[in-house]
Amino acid sequence: MTPRPTLRPGGRSARVQQAVHTAVSALNDTVGREQLTIPLIAEHAGVTPSTIYRRWGSLRELLADVAAERLRPEAPLADTGSLEGDLMAWAGEFMEEMASRPGQQVMADALGSAGHEPRRRCHAWQCEQLALMLSRARDRGESALPEVDALIDGVMAPLIYRVSHAPETLCETRLRHWVRQALGSAGENFRATE
Repeated sequence: MTPRPTLRPGGRSARVQQAVHTAVSALNDTVGREQLTIPLIAEHAGVTPSTIYRRWGSLRELLADVAAERLRPEAPLADTGSLEGDLMAWAGEFMEEMASRPGQQVMADALGSAGHEPRRRCHAWQCEQLALMLSRARDRGESALPEVDALIDGVMAPLIYRVSHAPETLCETRLRHWVRQALGSAGENFRATE
């Protein structure tokens, strides 16, 4: 597999990526997902199909990239006054959005990449958000805080598994159980070896 070129912020690659992502979203809404093709996307983005093939390689990889960008956090994190409240608000919003039909498609696309880059970006964004919540909790004087990895393992892993495989089983009670369990085991943090 050919590595993706590094994007220069504000450069031509960034403009092409934005145009192609916009075209995918617009076409998905107007003609439907089943009708999406690289030539159609290229025409609407104002680029050649070879530009898309060179950058993404296939429609599947393009859809994974678009999905990963959609999963990028945009709104500021809610500050509820406690780590538990922050986690419930953040993970609850993720749960609600990903359990919807469009969310299910985004999740399937993000996980459907043959490469790891879209999933790595999603993981990095989740870690950044969790680190920010933990930093605010420290600033508030909360103690016995878990590590980011403990929250990924204790909250996001079961949440993403259920979103992907059993979305009908998701509920606030289950989410609260995962959050409290992850917070309650803060002294038993697992550190992965490299």
